[in-house]
Amino acid sequence: MDSVTKNITGSTSYSLAARFKDYMLLSKFTLSFTVVFTCVICYLLAPNISFDWFYVLMLFVGGMLITGSANAINQAVEKDTDAQMKRTANRPVASGRMSQAHAYMFAFITGSIGVFMVGYFFRGNESFNIPAALLSAFSLFLYAFIYTPLKKVNSIAVLVGAIPGALPCLIGWVAATGIVDPFAEIPVLGNAGKTISNGAGWVLFGIQFLWQFPHFWAIAWVAHKDYSTAGFKLLPADKGPTKFTAMQAVMYSVLMIPMGILPRVLGLTGNVSMYIVIAANLFMVIQCIRLLISMDVKAARRVMFSSYIYLPIVFLALLADKNV
Repeated sequence: MDSVTKNITGSTSYSLAARFKDYMLLSKFTLSFTVVFTCVICYLLAPNISFDWFYVLMLFVGGMLITGSANAINQAVEKDTDAQMKRTANRPVASGRMSQAHAYMFAFITGSIGVFMVGYFFRGNESFNIPAALLSAFSLFLYAFIYTPLKKVNSIAVLVGAIPGALPCLIGWVAATGIVDPFAEIPVLGNAGKTISNGAGWVLFGIQFLWQFPHFWAIAWVAHKDYSTAGFKLLPADKGPTKFTAMQAVMYSVLMIPMGILPRVLGLTGNVSMYIVIAANLFMVIQCIRLLISMDVKAARRVMFSSYIYLPIVFLALLADKNV
């Protein structure tokens, strides 16, 4: 192989590797993985569902495509904003390595395939799981086109963003049951007369919904300078990190305690997971109270990292203690 051929081959390999890396950055792979993790766990928590590698893989891939699509639109919309912040300036669209049109096309293709996969592979007795597909499409739309632009308008964006942030839990559940109605009863196969309220899926949604407030406000506290420079309004107080923000974090972490007990009350899980979830919730409350007392970035960072640990502990505990 001559030197020219070697150079062309090496450049092509580098270009492909660089492009793949940019797609990973565009879809925010690590963040997407965390979101899809809870989606898969909630699918497995649904009644009459046992672990099957094929369906777990299909839900994982479909979920990653949908979440990646939403994140790609987010980066295309926030191209100029991302370029102003040190931690996001190297993103592919913000840095100019990828055009906005390219990002939108990537989002359209991945989002469409992901929504189709959720509906097609988890259809149950129906020809297509319309509820799961519609929830997936709604989650993508709400995150990309409502939450994303709202971040520069009002801090209510955090409340709006918490909905698509928690919907993966409900999407996983509905992928298994095909039912959205929280008042429906699902018969437990092999256990005559026993049913589980479909509201359990909404409880799982509620756990992740409430979790996002202390989690996201801690991130916004740590990155407040960057966010304010870019014009984002993400903290509940206009003046930035204040006692009011810390008190809000405490309040939502306290609300997580009764929400975490409901899976046991509804018969979805047993006592062991309930005690683990209560302990995890109390730990979050303590970290938020420490933030209220200290009012510094160090305490906010403790809340942030505690929230990262919280989700896998709680959802894996629920799955390990599943009753149905």
